[in-house]
Parts: sequence; C-alpha cells; structure tokens
Amino acid sequence: MRENIIEFIPKEKPCSYLKEERSLFRYFHIEECSSDLYQALLERGWRRFGKYFFVPICKNCKACLSVRKPLANLEFSRSFKRVLSKNRQTGLVIQRPMITEAHLKLYDRYHRHMSEKKGWEYSPITMESYYEMFVEGSGEFGYEFAYYRDERLVGIALVDILECSLSAVYCFYDHDYSDFSLGIFSILKQLELAKRLKIDYFYPGYWIKNHPSMGYKERFAPYEILRNEPDIDALPEWSLQGENE
Repeated sequence: MRENIIEFIPKEKPCSYLKEERSLFRYFHIEECSSDLYQALLERGWRRFGKYFFVPICKNCKACLSVRKPLANLEFSRSFKRVLSKNRQTGLVIQRPMITEAHLKLYDRYHRHMSEKKGWEYSPITMESYYEMFVEGSGEFGYEFAYYRDERLVGIALVDILECSLSAVYCFYDHDYSDFSLGIFSILKQLELAKRLKIDYFYPGYWIKNHPSMGYKERFAPYEILRNEPDIDALPEWSLQGENE
C-alpha cells in the first residue's frame, strides 16, 4: 500500500496542560495508514486521532514525554486486583469503533463533568466531529472497548491494536459510576488483552511528570521513555524509568 500523506504545522496556541506555555504540533494526514507505518510512527512518539497523526514540536518546552510500558513481566498490584474484583459485573464488548446517540451523550456527560472539575474547555460534540476523531481512520487496527453497568453504556475506550503494540487513544466514562474506577479498570482490561495477545508494549500517550491530570499514568509505571526527538527519520531510543505502585 502507498500511503497518501499530507504534512502540515498549524500556528502555536496556548497549551492545554501548562498554562504558561505555548504548544506547537506537527501533523500528518494519512488517508489509509498501514499497520507498519503506524508502528513506525508510534515508536517515534506520534499519536493518532482519526486520520491525523501528530507529535509535539514545542519551541520552549519538552515536558510532554512519550512513554510505553513493557509487558513481558506484567503483574497487577493488590489495588489493581481490587479494581478488577469490584468490576466483576461490568460488561465489556470489544468491537470496531462506532457511533450512536449513547456514545454522544456519554461523551458530553464526561466532558461537562471535567469542565466543572478541572476547567476543561467544553463544547457539545457533534456526530460529524465524533466520527472524524474516533471512527474514521481506524483502519485495520482501531477498536473500542465498550463498558456496561445495569444494561447502560458507562464507558468507551478507543484502542489501536498492532502486532506488537497496543495504543490507548482516548477514554471517557460516566462519573456517576466513579466508585468502580472505570478509567483504571479500562486500562487494566487493555493490559490483560495485550498480554493475552503476546503484545510487547502498551502506549498510554504523552506523560507530564507530576501533572494532576496525568497522575493515573504514573500508577502504571515502570515505563520506557523516548530519549531522542520524535523525528520520523531517526531511529527511536528508549530507556526504562520508574517503579510501579
């Protein structure tokens, strides 16, 4: 397959994570991305939404770190096992990404809550926007983990599954069910599947040390951290850092 790639770099904008910084991203729009190209991008620090692949190239800040978790010796702590135990009645369906009214309502509920709790910018999602971000471009690797309680959709995790990598794209859930730690539970189920498929690495997205919105990622250490710049032409160099909880 020959991919049709369009590269572009939008203007700087205020950073979503560090208010004092400006963010700048490099983008590829790839009409039909092969699994091999996606794997190469993932190993070099790129992420995906829809048909858009992106990587930070901020001029004055390097806080966003590309991390991945080796899975060869994966073991769950007691607290993680408790999360799995209290979710014994949580249903899970793994399927190709789709869009329904229930998806849109859940997405809006989650972002309204995060707007009130953490000051996230909120605007209602449209069916077209949701399709462009989470359904379009899923190719042969995109899946969703749909979680159910009381016959109700309570969580969605968008996940990309490659031959040797599992990448967590995005997750949203119903905070009315916060007692079940659905965000943590979703990562645990992704890790379980990756282990069962003999996948080497779990990619949770960018990490900023000691950032309040990323504390959950620190719970899943140790990670390998990408050492060199996220350059598509450079060979990736990873180093292991961190301890699990």
